[in-house]
Amino acid sequence: MPRCAILTTDNLEDFFVYDGLVTPHLAAQGWQVDEVSWHDQTVDYNEYDIVIVRSTWDYQAHYQAFVDTLQKIDESSARLENSLALMQWNVSKSYLRDLSDKGISILPTLWFDNFDGPAIKDAFSHFNSPEIIIKPLISANADFTYRLSEEDFLFQQQVLKESFDGKEFMVQAFEKTIIEQGEYSLFYFNGEYSHAINKRPAKGDFRVQEEHGGELFSIEPTGPMRQLSTAVLKAMPSSALYARIDMLETEHGMAIIEVELIEPSLYFNMDKDSPARFAQAVINRMKN
Repeated sequence: MPRCAILTTDNLEDFFVYDGLVTPHLAAQGWQVDEVSWHDQTVDYNEYDIVIVRSTWDYQAHYQAFVDTLQKIDESSARLENSLALMQWNVSKSYLRDLSDKGISILPTLWFDNFDGPAIKDAFSHFNSPEIIIKPLISANADFTYRLSEEDFLFQQQVLKESFDGKEFMVQAFEKTIIEQGEYSLFYFNGEYSHAINKRPAKGDFRVQEEHGGELFSIEPTGPMRQLSTAVLKAMPSSALYARIDMLETEHGMAIIEVELIEPSLYFNMDKDSPARFAQAVINRMKN
């Protein structure tokens, strides 16, 4: 019987998790599926045919330990999905620069490797924007993501310095369409389109995650959304078992916010056929 390990974390009580919807579809095709915490150092990954990274939603706080675990899995006989090389490329949001260099539309961004108050303050005039977003290059679930007016920035400068000094981070203009329209996520399994959703923030917030009160809506993606996603898939270093491509409508058209290849929620709850599609993608992937 082939065995699959779903890599998760120790405690997901505060999160919405839908990966269990896939298990019956893999089981129906003769697979044994185990949930395994990435923190558990006693796991022998040689016992598994494939290890799929899923809800490891605390990895950003233990980055090196997480990478060490991925290395351990990669060195075992199990197949790691997504691949170690692809996740290493994706773990820092600097991959957005790579995509931009290949002609992919991203939000205009300033990149920093250390806290520089005057340079960050200049971002307001650089973007001609009354608000900016600051977020670390390695993060998940909107951790340490700040939406700031110029007054907010001056008031919170010490807090920001403590959060970002010595860390790589990015600064972008705040796009009002995230409030007005939300963001769009398209899901691809083994390179094939599966489903799409619109995520909208709660009133008074800008974060679209369910944990922050965001709402989800199933959508049929537009032609430009599909075209941009296809371009992203072609620009990635290698193929992926799963990819979530997040984008936003701007005055210049659709732009990529993030490409999630490590631990994105795949929102299997939003499309009743998506768990079966994912299970089949796993099986097809193992044939390659």
